[in-house]
Amino acid sequence: MSIVFVPKKLRGKAKINQETIQRLLDENDQLIRCVAEYMQKGRAVECVQYQQILHRNIVYLATIADASPDNMPPSSNPSSIETSASTQTVNGHGGT
Repeated sequence: MSIVFVPKKLRGKAKINQETIQRLLDENDQLIRCVAEYMQKGRAVECVQYQQILHRNIVYLATIADASPDNMPPSSNPSSIETSASTQTVNGHGGT
């Protein structure tokens, strides 16, 4: 059972840490594999339950990510992308 399915009385009290997030990511990996396997076998109806759990996990992870704006990776910073592009052009490695 997915760790996202938490009883209402316990919601909001769970500690979010790297281990919890990794467990969800691992679970999502397994869910995607199950969905792909069932689709290959032509059993799309059986996929629905796994897709619903996957969707719930992804929404939960997105909610965690939205609540943690200070955890953005440096590479997603627009100014670092511009600096990288400028450096490449100056050094003669610009893309054309």
